[in-house]
Amino acid sequence: MKVFLFLFILFYSSFSKAQNAPVKWASQETFFEELTGKQLPDFKGISTNNKPFSSSILKGRIVVINFWFEACPPCVKEIPELNKLVKKYGKNDIRFIAITYDLPEQAKKFQKKSGYKYEIVSLTDDQIRKLNINHGFPSNILVGKDGRIIKAISAVSFDDEIPSVQRQTLIFEEKLKAEINKTFK
Repeated sequence: MKVFLFLFILFYSSFSKAQNAPVKWASQETFFEELTGKQLPDFKGISTNNKPFSSSILKGRIVVINFWFEACPPCVKEIPELNKLVKKYGKNDIRFIAITYDLPEQAKKFQKKSGYKYEIVSLTDDQIRKLNINHGFPSNILVGKDGRIIKAISAVSFDDEIPSVQRQTLIFEEKLKAEINKTFK
């Protein structure tokens, strides 16, 4: 019995290690941090012109992805800010893709009315969920030429009343500039 007890204690102690690292609570920020360095998953959708869209055409390109939908007030609020990115960096052969679960016809009408400059691609709710790279709406993902995620943030705003949103936007833009410099120089 003593041998059994000794072996049990030895076995149990070898598998029960105290956690040395601080606890990292699950949050939108930690979700986005963990995306860094991961490969952009493949996806297929429908463009606003009702043509098939495949993420395979993004390979070898810098890509900025925005997850949004028309009935999302924060998504609509950030569109002018997203358009600023297109205006500043669109000539650098960057793809600006907006992923929505809105139907292509609905998204096309909204795009025309709002002046949204991103290329809009419709996916189903389930397709977006399976991508597992957005954490709510809006979400913004920067993908490098190598197909890996460089930075992910929630909202984009250069002059937001929430300093943390503005700070994250500036970091996002700095990472975009760095990728452009690395790629086109």
